Amino acid sequence: MNHIVILGGGYGGLTLVNELLEENLPSEVRIFLVDRMPFQGLKTEYYALAAGTSSDLDIRVTYPSHPQLEIVYGEITGLSAEERTVHFANRDPLPYDSLVIALGCTDNYHGIAGAAEHSCSIQSLAATRKTYQMLNDVRPYGQISIIGGGLSGVEVAAELRESRPDLNIRIVDRGPSVMSGFPGKLQHFVASWFREHHVEMLSHITTTSLGQGVIHTTGEDILSDVTVWTAGIQPVELVQQLSYAKDKQGRLVVNAFHELPDAPNVFVIGDCSSQPFSPSAQLAQAQGKQVAQVIQARLHDKEPRLGRIHLRGTLGSLGKKSGFGIMGSTPILGRVPRMLKSGVLWKSRRHFG
Repeated sequence: MNHIVILGGGYGGLTLVNELLEENLPSEVRIFLVDRMPFQGLKTEYYALAAGTSSDLDIRVTYPSHPQLEIVYGEITGLSAEERTVHFANRDPLPYDSLVIALGCTDNYHGIAGAAEHSCSIQSLAATRKTYQMLNDVRPYGQISIIGGGLSGVEVAAELRESRPDLNIRIVDRGPSVMSGFPGKLQHFVASWFREHHVEMLSHITTTSLGQGVIHTTGEDILSDVTVWTAGIQPVELVQQLSYAKDKQGRLVVNAFHELPDAPNVFVIGDCSSQPFSPSAQLAQAQGKQVAQVIQARLHDKEPRLGRIHLRGTLGSLGKKSGFGIMGSTPILGRVPRMLKSGVLWKSRRHFG
């Protein structure tokens, strides 16, 4: 038997599963998809779940059913490249011939004291459910603070504004503007939308620590009923503990086949993989497709050949009626990018489901 073990059923892991199953796998191949949950959560839509504009059911995708696929539920405790096994908290180790690490990311608190304890997250489905409850339990005219003015922070703030028009919402960022890593035209559009919809933007704010109901900064303290953290990500703890080479962001360094150079047939895709692109669902899917090509080629004793990854761009939403995006180097603003984002979501549900 040949065991392909895939850790993580997110965008990259599930794309890989579907790509493998769509080909004629040799009969001796078995695929094991390891995840905590019995379905994929569409992470790019967690902001809407947190705000209460989408239900939990809206962002679930059922895993495929296939005689050569087994879904394994469990908490991973470690990996052994020497023994070629994955270890779990409450079940026997799982042997592999090919291993794919697609476990995604977690919040990066940058060493800020109290950030983990006194802010809420949208980096996992379980955390987002808790964030939804905290945000929507806030009394009318309460104060919500979102630390981080990048894509995730902007989408949470805009969606929450539509969900709870009674709340006071602010974005706290250390940069000069929301979406500061994007072209100026896009920054101005997003900032204008927030001013029109009464979302406060605080720039050049350096957070030093968080306490209960307060954000401590190098300037004045900022009071907050609920604080949402969207100020950075890092690979999950399991990846952090691995001793293989990593880049400055803590992501595992891989070769041209998305494979660990010192561990043959151990692949890394998604937010745990060092790439010349920013982490995204689109990148994870592209990597999943390429790793499927590599595994298929090797199953048939062929040399894999991969092309370059080409990403189509970035899309973001400002509520349900407006949005923004970058296609190549061109900003697109308003209703069109929002419609495109809805189309991408529909396509993801249709393809994965």
